[in-house]
Amino acid sequence: MRKLKIFLLLPALVICFTSVNAQKAIYLDENQPIEKRIEHALSLMTVDEKVALCHAQSTFTSAGVPRLGIPYLKMSDGPHGIRAEGNWDGWKNADWTIDSCLAFPALTCLAATFNPQMSLLYGRSIGEEARYREKNVLLGPGVNIYRTPLNGRNFEYMGEDPFLASIMVVPYITGVQENGVAACLKHYAFNNQEKNRFFVDVDMSDRAMREIYLPAFHAGVTKAKVWSVMGAYNLFRGQYCNQNDLLLNKILKTEWKFDGAVISDWGGVHGSKQAIEHGLDIEMGTGTDGLSSGAKNVYDYYYMANPYKKMLANGEASVATLNDKVRRILRLMYRTSMNNDKPYGSFVSEAHSKAAKQIAEEGIVLLKNQNSILPLNLNGIKKIAVIGENATRSLTIGGGSSGLKVKYEISPLKGIQNRFGSQAQINYQMGYAAGETAYHVNDEFPSKLNADSLRKEAIKLAAESDLVIFVGGLNKNSFQDSEDADRKTMDLPYNQNLLVAEIAKVNKKVVVVLISGNAITMPWLNQASAVVQSWYLGSESGNAIASILSGDVNPSGKLPFTFPKQLSDNGAHSFGEISYPGVNLKQYYKDDILVGYRWHDTKKIAPQFEFGYGLSYTTFSYKDLKVSKTDEKNFTATFTVTNTGKVYGAEVSQLYVKKVGTSIVRAEKELKGFDKIFLKPGESKIVSINIDAEAFRYYNESIKNWDSEKGKYELLIGGSSRQIFLKEAIII
Repeated sequence: MRKLKIFLLLPALVICFTSVNAQKAIYLDENQPIEKRIEHALSLMTVDEKVALCHAQSTFTSAGVPRLGIPYLKMSDGPHGIRAEGNWDGWKNADWTIDSCLAFPALTCLAATFNPQMSLLYGRSIGEEARYREKNVLLGPGVNIYRTPLNGRNFEYMGEDPFLASIMVVPYITGVQENGVAACLKHYAFNNQEKNRFFVDVDMSDRAMREIYLPAFHAGVTKAKVWSVMGAYNLFRGQYCNQNDLLLNKILKTEWKFDGAVISDWGGVHGSKQAIEHGLDIEMGTGTDGLSSGAKNVYDYYYMANPYKKMLANGEASVATLNDKVRRILRLMYRTSMNNDKPYGSFVSEAHSKAAKQIAEEGIVLLKNQNSILPLNLNGIKKIAVIGENATRSLTIGGGSSGLKVKYEISPLKGIQNRFGSQAQINYQMGYAAGETAYHVNDEFPSKLNADSLRKEAIKLAAESDLVIFVGGLNKNSFQDSEDADRKTMDLPYNQNLLVAEIAKVNKKVVVVLISGNAITMPWLNQASAVVQSWYLGSESGNAIASILSGDVNPSGKLPFTFPKQLSDNGAHSFGEISYPGVNLKQYYKDDILVGYRWHDTKKIAPQFEFGYGLSYTTFSYKDLKVSKTDEKNFTATFTVTNTGKVYGAEVSQLYVKKVGTSIVRAEKELKGFDKIFLKPGESKIVSINIDAEAFRYYNESIKNWDSEKGKYELLIGGSSRQIFLKEAIII
């Protein structure tokens, strides 16, 4: 038997030996610049080998060059954790026993921290997880702008403000790539809804494109030097974004000087000629005219596979264009799969759990706290009712490509029991039950549980209890916070609004914990004692929520997007179907640059909760604003923030810029700086925020470039977009 094993191993040993020898040739002297090594590798490759690099060879890998010892690229969803290993072909999990990951909070939570240090911690931690699992490309982060509260994928992104997203995305990318893993910035661009996402043709003004929807991508490319970018499914001005000449060639590669590889979203390519000529480098996930996964040589039928070779042979495609793609792919490989200096990584470590919990705690937003019911004081509280399916439901699975197979997930109920169980009796009722989602038909079927019975049992428990903690919100089912479908309404599903209102009739102490990545209506807001927006918090969800409820951690998160009172108050929806979701698959962003708080503040429409809003268990005061001119184009604003309360806490000081007497359409104000500071009771700190020339500029369509209005501006300092405490005028 032993001889047989050795005999069977001999071919593999020969291949390995050959690859190692060839690999030495490709690696050259590792002290040589990467560009020199790229050119050497390129010179040794055949046309077939070059083309093979440009398309998938399995569901989540693209080819290497075995003859030359160049390994293939391994990619992984998602931006919140490392996806379970799948089969080579197809979407089913491979049922490994060692691929259960740690779930980090969703990116809405990260944005809500308003803390770039948390973003760096996040990127480093998830990068270490990806590296340990030997992934070369992490398919994230996403920075599409929150335009409508119906977008099913908003939870994966960083909110409505381009400045906030631009600041927060850079450390994330930096942290991931420190591990020799490429971040893949997505979905480039204008993927701001899931409804009709494969076919909707989006258009907008150049000004909206430049001021609102591209800045976070620009920052990821030019400041973080991201190594890969993923295209979006939708069209922009008649061309699919994965093969869009303006977006990929003219803006990304020429104007922004992006030197990495453009990877298509899975199935997002629709033709060979445009994909080849318009800037796509690696084609992934294309359907192949009826050939099912697992069919022999299925990947040879991709638009950038055999058809590409045929076009090259016929002189219909340029070898120079092919070589540019190969250089970009090799550059990505030398940074990742062929990078001998990358660390080993780590997986579901104690340090990562701690990081996930800290990020979650800093991102949770306290929306209401009537009579300071929070943090919970359990004096006289003997019975606590925890009500709501989200208290026990796993929220790391589902939702599309961000769904995870996790090592553990602390539910809100478990976290509450662990923290308060020794002080009070904790009882649980579901109260409502979500339906079952059938992702293959993109629909949700009603739960088989009796909704009336669940509601009555919950109300009975609430009446018998001294305090109610309602844990509800959305989940990852279709038509909620999920890929490939938008929400149908802003209301909470499963009659939760009715349930909360009825609970409040029988118990005056109701703390509502909302889990969602989107704004929701709150008709019961006046009846609730407290409201906590907790996002999708990942593996440490329950522990983080309990930390906030108990006061072990003082909430410091701020809303990264506006909560409208009703859907019609949102700018995208105020112009009818042409603006959302489109008419006959044509859509024009008629809200233009007035997205989110820009719309509400400019149009004087009061939101339910404004951008940048978030309460604390302590209070802060602002004073002594001074603005100095550091040079001809730059200013520095300094002011003093004091913790005037009785507990340690953090405040996000926000700087907005307002043009006084503008001659063009401008938002009432725009975020142009922020700083999160941590203060002991009674402690004061001087905050200094720099404002450069970019803070005052707008995109002038008549000259097709950035421009600025001279004149008077106001620098506004506050705790949210509508809580302005200090202001000073300047002239530029």
